[in-house]
Amino acid sequence: MGTAGPKKDMAVLMSINNNGQGITLSKALADKGVVDGPSLAKFMAANPREYTFAGTFPTGTHAMWMHYWLAAAGINPLSGAKLITVPPPQMVANMRVGNMDGFCVGEPWNHRAIMDGIGITANTTQDIWKDHPEKVLGTTADFVKKYPNTTRAVMMAVLEASRWIDAGLQNKLKMAETVAQKAYINTSVDVINQRILGRYQNGLGKTWDDPNHMKFFNDGKVNFPYLSDGMWFMTQHKRWGLIKSHPDYLTIAKQVNQIDLYKSVASAMGISVPKDPMRSSKLMDGVVWDGKDPAKYADSFAIKA
Repeated sequence: MGTAGPKKDMAVLMSINNNGQGITLSKALADKGVVDGPSLAKFMAANPREYTFAGTFPTGTHAMWMHYWLAAAGINPLSGAKLITVPPPQMVANMRVGNMDGFCVGEPWNHRAIMDGIGITANTTQDIWKDHPEKVLGTTADFVKKYPNTTRAVMMAVLEASRWIDAGLQNKLKMAETVAQKAYINTSVDVINQRILGRYQNGLGKTWDDPNHMKFFNDGKVNFPYLSDGMWFMTQHKRWGLIKSHPDYLTIAKQVNQIDLYKSVASAMGISVPKDPMRSSKLMDGVVWDGKDPAKYADSFAIKA
């Protein structure tokens, strides 16, 4: 759509994971009793200054989770805070030197902030939206047309890897060991393997086992490219003024999300697919998203651009 770069026809081939991102607040704020959205809103109102929060890309998932979370607490992310873009591996370092009050990012950086003693987990993204979409396997639309066999082969490889990761504990641990290597994330395995197994701590003494931790397959439920998932992000781009007018939400989602191609690949691999390309979810503020009236949904929020 050209919102944050050149306009280009794209293709979402499949979803790669659900859940597992987080919102971290600085230890400096936590030491003053700021541990969640409501306490943050109260503190910001009582202590006016410029508050800075980071995401990983202006239109990306982390920016949208941060916007949604702040707004759910009554904080306008456009007028009441400063939002900046920081690459994931640099989040912890920037918080350490005081460049930000909070950030939204994937793991292992939220857990790393706790281990380094500079941040606390205020919210997981699965608490914003259970089983929310996160990363996708995407290409240009031209790539799919020019290289159909390669496209299918890549999809099959990623689906098989997703199925393997979620097949058992040892596979998850092996995956953590692999991606921790210097060539990939370059961190200790311990920073990765706790939350990948759903073992959480918030940095304030609370620990819990989260059944809604990051999932890569979940019997194929993760990987189906729901039309409503793509439409939701468009509603948030409209909500925050990243796009100025309502797009044809459903038409664009049908054009981008390769439902028929995914069904064909999944069926060839014996992976079940849902009957309905739309799904219904209740987010943290109690608002239900089902994709039926995206324009009305986007306009319904009290806090928006």
